[in-house]
Amino acid sequence: MSTTAIQLYTLRDVDQPLPSLLDEVGETALDGVEFAHRFADADNTRVASALERNGLDAVSAHVDIDRLESDPAETVASYAEVGCDTLVVPWLDPERFTDDDSVVAAAERLTQLAEQVADAGGSLHYHNHDHELVSVGDRTALETLIRHSGDALGFEFDTGWIKAGGADPETFIETHADRIELLHVTDCSDATPATPTEVGAGAVDVAGCLEAAADSSVEVLVYEHDEPEEPRASLEHGASLLAD
Repeated sequence: MSTTAIQLYTLRDVDQPLPSLLDEVGETALDGVEFAHRFADADNTRVASALERNGLDAVSAHVDIDRLESDPAETVASYAEVGCDTLVVPWLDPERFTDDDSVVAAAERLTQLAEQVADAGGSLHYHNHDHELVSVGDRTALETLIRHSGDALGFEFDTGWIKAGGADPETFIETHADRIELLHVTDCSDATPATPTEVGAGAVDVAGCLEAAADSSVEVLVYEHDEPEEPRASLEHGASLLAD
């Protein structure tokens, strides 16, 4: 059974110190959290204590690639202080995915960094948006990235952004099950361009994605809503959705 978590970016506008925010997550049925930019809001000792008293796992953390590349070992060590050894590069610019050469270069860059992170005791994954779903030759840039990256690099597919890019998230999950440890359970509108929406209210077949994740033995399901009108309501919704 997969571990469930919330990407704390969903709760970025909740006016609470990070440890108090973790207390609120601890009141739900979720197993853990995925950190984003709010990680630096509090001392690691206080964050670790909040996680422990709430029985929450620090399943992963989104970390800017420039920070990782500047000192992979120090970055891994910092997150290890709160029990997190799974790091995720959340973004590379669209210009990195314009043709085969640029995508292969991105794959090599990420693979090298993943190997450095592994040497420091962690693991590295890449999180997609919609711009990696552009066609490059006879496949998407994301497929080319997967094909040309080494096994040290894992992937955190985002169901909503894959759908927004015009592809089928279930197919990506099933086809690349051996490279996925984490899945972002998100949704998007069926408008053009697609925009983030509450999970289950948009164009993504959420039940189908969750079934594909279960069949593919995805280890961690991370709920996220990029633009929630009521973040606390989204927290409750995400906990209920992933607990079912």
